[in-house]
Amino acid sequence: MRRVDPVAFRQAASRFVTGVAVLTALDRRGEVCGMTANSFVSISLAPPTVLVSVKPGRMHEAIAATGRYGVSVLPEGGKELSRHFAGRPAADALPACETVQGLPRLSGCIAFFACELIRTVDVSDHTLFIAEVSNCDYCDNLPLVFFSSRYHLGPGMPVDH
Repeated sequence: MRRVDPVAFRQAASRFVTGVAVLTALDRRGEVCGMTANSFVSISLAPPTVLVSVKPGRMHEAIAATGRYGVSVLPEGGKELSRHFAGRPAADALPACETVQGLPRLSGCIAFFACELIRTVDVSDHTLFIAEVSNCDYCDNLPLVFFSSRYHLGPGMPVDH
């Protein structure tokens, strides 16, 4: 099979509009860890099943160790939260969280999913963590979206240029 150029693949994949979510879990010490992800996918409604794709690191270790993770979908004003959990943390403390079924839920998120791991699949340099949803909630605020490697507000207004 002929392999596509990774730069071309990244550019083409960036044209798929995604929501922005933060995965959360408790690490082995019981501390909150998080990771910005746009690889959150709903798989099934019966039972409610989702997956996330995670590279090796602290979040991967936390999910593998506990078998649980949370997904907080960010609101249109969540760009700084996304950047914080994408490896560019703000100078101040950890963003505000509350606890739902023992999982960290980011305050102000527009949807939250408490997930119980049922299967893992290793693919290249990532692991797909497939989970059943044991709890969820939502509100009707507008989402933060990601398109063409840039953040956008709700229906398409760019956040940064």
